[in-house]
Amino acid sequence: MANTRSEEQQLWARALNQDGRAFGELYDLHAPRVFRHAARLCGNNADADEVVATAFFELWRRQSSVRLVDGSILPWLLVVTTNVARNQKRAARRYRAMLDELAAGGLERAQGEPIHETNERVLDALARLNPVEAGLIVLTVVEGFSVREAALAVGLSEGSARVRLHRTRRKLRGDLAAVRADQHSDIDAMEVPR
Repeated sequence: MANTRSEEQQLWARALNQDGRAFGELYDLHAPRVFRHAARLCGNNADADEVVATAFFELWRRQSSVRLVDGSILPWLLVVTTNVARNQKRAARRYRAMLDELAAGGLERAQGEPIHETNERVLDALARLNPVEAGLIVLTVVEGFSVREAALAVGLSEGSARVRLHRTRRKLRGDLAAVRADQHSDIDAMEVPR
């Protein structure tokens, strides 16, 4: 694992020097995991593809401010992916509202792909979190990073991250109380790595 991290750090150093091939290798290394995360958040592959493309564009655009965690860009990418998916969901809601308004005026509403009800509730709960809270939850609960790694990725001390995670879990517990237990969305079942 250490060798892989070292190789990733070397690729990142080359990418920072405008080496497009190195950036492409970083994309190949992390795109599958970023896509899986985006697909979970979006509910469909087309939206997930768009989110992944935007996340990697942001990686290139904001490369001077990217925080590596133990030599990896993956935690930063996952946090950005979460935020892009949330923004995309908000934009889609505004678009649907506009279509509903048009439909009320006699135009037919376009039919979109259905999104699983649980995903909707989880995304709605994540959308109510600020980016730091959402990043901490995604990195620790969904992606399995340690609290220390998540804290580094979002720019907090480990102690602050633990406090924020505790408060965020409590907030999510209330937001997700309406989700049925058989849909595996009870926040208490989520384990935060130590």
